[in-house]
Amino acid sequence: MSDIDSVSVEELAAGTKILDVREAYEWEEGHIAGAVHIPLDELPLRFEELDPDEDLYVICRSGGRSFRAVQWLNAQGYSALNVIGGMGAWQDADKPMVSENGRAPQVR
Repeated sequence: MSDIDSVSVEELAAGTKILDVREAYEWEEGHIAGAVHIPLDELPLRFEELDPDEDLYVICRSGGRSFRAVQWLNAQGYSALNVIGGMGAWQDADKPMVSENGRAPQVR
């Protein structure tokens, strides 16, 4: 049984602090406006950019990488929750996204 707290995309309130741990090419194709982008492999080097007193909702493409990020962040004393289904669920729920490549945002 997991001791990781998880939430669905429908449970995320406006203004929620989102941490996106996907790779740069995934981020460029489509992400949540206002999210913080730190790829999973950079997290151990950059986690101090995050506020340890703020709840973090961690997202990736489908939930696997974000699950690992949440485990690691919680072990460092951060309050982090995994977003179930990741950006795939976000896109399926027709939630707003932006892209960095000039094309319509998408998740692949």
